[in-house]
Amino acid sequence: MVRVMIADDHPLIREGLKESLKPETDLMIVAEARDGKEVLDLAEQEQLDVIIMDLSMPVLNGFEVLGKLKSRQRKVPILILSFHADSHYAIRSIRSGASGYITKESPPEELVYAVRKVAGGGKYITPALADKIAVEIIDPEGRPPHDSLSNREYQIMCMIAAGESVKGIAEKLYLSFHTVNTYRNRIFEKLNIKTNIELTHYALKYHLIEIIYPSCPAKGGSV
Repeated sequence: MVRVMIADDHPLIREGLKESLKPETDLMIVAEARDGKEVLDLAEQEQLDVIIMDLSMPVLNGFEVLGKLKSRQRKVPILILSFHADSHYAIRSIRSGASGYITKESPPEELVYAVRKVAGGGKYITPALADKIAVEIIDPEGRPPHDSLSNREYQIMCMIAAGESVKGIAEKLYLSFHTVNTYRNRIFEKLNIKTNIELTHYALKYHLIEIIYPSCPAKGGSV
């Protein structure tokens, strides 16, 4: 029996996932999470074989959850289920420790296949995303600049773009002001931008802010 946890902040999505998995006698949903913190708490409490998780969640986003589970050496496979069909989200998710990535437009039978695949120790990416990733490998010039950022740089980039101050970011991530400012300068250099406003425009162009702040638009403010 494959023991599954569903993690999504939208009740209708969770209900839909349960309906998709209900006919499968070898899959059993044993837990549900509404935000990233609940994912971490339940991962410690439950015996899980797979976590199906959205990237855009309150409290802690999917990338933060992946990082914290990795640091805790939790081996449970995580299948990312996201609205985002862009290949860079899939690539970053896999790099961050996810075992698979599919979109919420995928049919139920593909979800079931993906769950079984990652539960068995395999990896899964939808064929459409796999094609996009293959094209980017062949033609790296087509990759967006933020693909060159480390996971920490990526996280700080999104937080700055959403209006967080260097001081606020340092407090939330338990880093020094100097360290966050160094990350900020490195991000600006890699993306070839000079101001926070430019960074916000860049993040909006690539729909990056909603991954960190799924329930609110970009906020004003300066760093």
